[in-house]
Amino acid sequence: MSLYSFGLEPLSCHAWNKDRTQIAISPNSNVVNIYQKKGKEWVKIHELTEHSGRITGIDWAPESNRIVTCASDRNAYVWTLKDGVWKPTLVLVRINRAATCVKWSPLENKFALGSGAKLISVCYFEQENDWWLSKHIKKPIRSTVLSLDWHPNNILLAAGSADLHCRIFSAYIKDIEEKPGPTPWGAKMPFGELLMDHKDCGGWVHGVCFSPSGDSLAWVSHNSAISVAHATQGKEVTQLTTEHLPLLSVLYVSETEMVAAGHDCCPYQFSYKGPGDLTWVKKLDVPKQTSKTGMSAMQHFRNLDKKATTEEEGSELDTLHQNSITQLSIVEGTRAKVEKFSSVALDGAMGLWDFKH
Repeated sequence: MSLYSFGLEPLSCHAWNKDRTQIAISPNSNVVNIYQKKGKEWVKIHELTEHSGRITGIDWAPESNRIVTCASDRNAYVWTLKDGVWKPTLVLVRINRAATCVKWSPLENKFALGSGAKLISVCYFEQENDWWLSKHIKKPIRSTVLSLDWHPNNILLAAGSADLHCRIFSAYIKDIEEKPGPTPWGAKMPFGELLMDHKDCGGWVHGVCFSPSGDSLAWVSHNSAISVAHATQGKEVTQLTTEHLPLLSVLYVSETEMVAAGHDCCPYQFSYKGPGDLTWVKKLDVPKQTSKTGMSAMQHFRNLDKKATTEEEGSELDTLHQNSITQLSIVEGTRAKVEKFSSVALDGAMGLWDFKH
């Protein structure tokens, strides 16, 4: 475990380049900063400044080396590196509310964008006019789309939203790809086809993630629960309500293991062996050794009197992060066997975590 600070501003989203030597982060503003690892330090090498609203999503396509960003200004840009400068291309996302999240598809020929406009924009490049177009998935979304993840087949798209639903849609665009074959989630694949709709999530769905095979989908919701649906088991949903604060991000680290983190400021490991078998494994953060001694009753009341607190100096949490973790991302290994992952949080820091299988 190691922690790197990027200043005092909260970090809401981040994305890595292919070889993990560079990271794109937004410090809760309309700017995306790109840092490069030099020795033990992260040095800022680029600044992307086209947006006029707070950045809400960043994704970096490993093969094409393109970055997509979206923001509360209702815009999205695809950035291409030309002669050492990142050049933006505006995307016609056609939304009248803030964008909330964005994700490249596995083949990098399209990306999905969630927004407060109660719809998902699936964006693809049109060669003739040299611009990015979008098609909308609207029905039956009733509120802001908060999280997205692509199935490994490049066609299916999972979405979690503030209407307490978790859904899987077909995002097949016939202009740019061949007709897909059937999948365990369903056989009919016209654009916008609803293949799963779990309506009893119990809270806003903050994070969604397909397993490496794509046969199961995990999500975390605001009622402190983590849930998994399995395609080959009749889309049966297993829900585990934890005793922690709500989780905001979930990441599969193997076909049966996942890591989730959120308002508790540290990642937890969960295991899913099949329908009905979803368990909490352990906390992945080792508490810091504090040299704080017990407080006498007298000291306790003195603090209460002087500062209206019962604590001694230093209200540090015993976790690596000192505020809510907003996003988890793979750093080393494949989706089927993640060896290292990263976390960014509202404390302005990024953590790197080794995962031992």
